[in-house]
Formats: sequence, structure tokens, C-alpha cells
Amino acid sequence: MTTEIKKQIKDFRNYLTQLGYSPSTCSMLPVCVSDFLWHAGEPVLATISPDHIQHFYEWLEVRPHKKKGGGLSGQYIHHHIYALRVFFNWLESSGQIRNNPISALRFKAPEGNPRQPLSREEIRHLFEAARSLTEKAVLHLFYSCGLRRSEGEALSIRDVHFKQQLLYVRSGKGAKRRAVPMPERVSRELENYYLRERSRLVMVQDTEAFMLNRWGRRMSGYSYNQVLKTLLARSGLDPEISLHHLRHSIATHLLASGLDLEKVRDFLGHRHLETTQIYTKINQRQLNSLC
Repeated sequence: MTTEIKKQIKDFRNYLTQLGYSPSTCSMLPVCVSDFLWHAGEPVLATISPDHIQHFYEWLEVRPHKKKGGGLSGQYIHHHIYALRVFFNWLESSGQIRNNPISALRFKAPEGNPRQPLSREEIRHLFEAARSLTEKAVLHLFYSCGLRRSEGEALSIRDVHFKQQLLYVRSGKGAKRRAVPMPERVSRELENYYLRERSRLVMVQDTEAFMLNRWGRRMSGYSYNQVLKTLLARSGLDPEISLHHLRHSIATHLLASGLDLEKVRDFLGHRHLETTQIYTKINQRQLNSLC
């Protein structure tokens, strides 16, 4: 890889970090762009055409999976196209290229089941399965407060205000900050975790983190997932349910309860209203299934 291309990839990664993308995204998107540039023969960026991208897409559709065999998943291909859109939009907005080669291209959406929200009954089962204050706190962060996984990882003590019943997200997606209102019960149970369970840890290695694992370190996305997997097993729910399913669920439930779309957008920290409108479609599908 040429020195110029290496610098562009490094600058792109720094750009993603400054915008507040999660560490995994900051790592994944530059790799996807590197794959494209390698396939295109590492051309000068200004000379890249829509044909380069179209040929890359067609190559991904027939390229075998290096580890598992067979073809690449639609989601994997979609990640590469998404990375190229972000990359070329950045180059265009920063004046590094005059013409955006991907702006007019359209690709089919990946096949697969969309994330279905949990019902209120299923959420109740999860809370009933919680046996510790830590497990309850995890459910409240990702369901009651609608956090993304990266936001849960970054949450610090200074971000949670029990008396004011507010939780501050200081490193949301796209560097978007927000204040999340907490119902009294949520605030009380998070405070119980902080005062009664977190304070009992013999060794605290991260004094700023709000959620700690058993070794006193800041809880990672993996740790949060393990807590959820335990709760899913106890409650008999689908083991494939993820933390993001909880976020989808609270959004759907808020809209179903009559909360304005704009308020749900602000609660979730979406930049565009169109993103939040996904949940109105989910609600309509649920209503249709009952008719």
C-alpha cells in the first residue's frame, strides 16, 4: 500500500474517532476501504470512478469466504458499501475530491430478518429473571434508558445523576450528546447498584466507570452481552436477542404509548427523524398482525 493511501486511511480513522463512532466501527470501516483500494489497484483517489465501485461490489458477491467457505453474507457486503459511502462523503465534504463516485450508485439491501422488538411481557420476564443489582442495572441502561452498547461502555459515574433523574450520554454516535430522563424507579435502582453492589467490590481498578465487572474494571460490550445471555437463558427467551434489541424495544414501546416521534428521536439520540421512523413501521406491522 502506497504512503499516500496509508495516510488517507489513517486520516479516515481519525475522522471517525473524532465523530464519536464506536471503537469497533473505527476499526472496521477503514479495513473495508482498504479492501476496496487493494481490489481497485490502489489508484489515485481523484481518479476513482463508479465503475471501480461497481466492479468491487460484483467481486464481493462471488468472492468465497476465507474461513467458512461459501459466499459472503449480504450483511458483510453491505458493511463494505456503507464504509465506502462514509469514506467518499468525507473526502467530498473535506474538499479532497470534486466528484463523489458512489453518490449516484444504489445497491440492494441485505436480506435477513430485521430486529424485532420484544413485547412488554418479554421485557417483564427479563426483569423478573434478574437476581442481582448489576443485572437490573444492565437492563435499565439498555432498555429503560435506550443506550447503545458503545454508550454503555463509555458511561461514567459523573454521567448518572440520581436526584435529577438524568443520565448524560457524552459520546453518542456521531459525537451527538444527549440527556436521558430516568423514571424514579430506574434512578432508584441504578443508585442501589452504585451504593450497594458496586461499592462492595474489593478492588476497583477504574474509579470513573459507572458499571464495573467482577474484577473492578469498566464493563465492556462483551461483559454486558454475557449478563444479557444469562438473563435470556433464565427467562427462556431467544438466545440471539442482543443489547440492541432492548433499545429497539423501548423505542417501539414509547411510540406505542403515544410519545411524539420527535421526543423518541431525542431520547434515542438519532440525528435524523427518518431513522426513528423505522419504529413506526414496526408498530404498524405489529398492529396488522393482530387484525
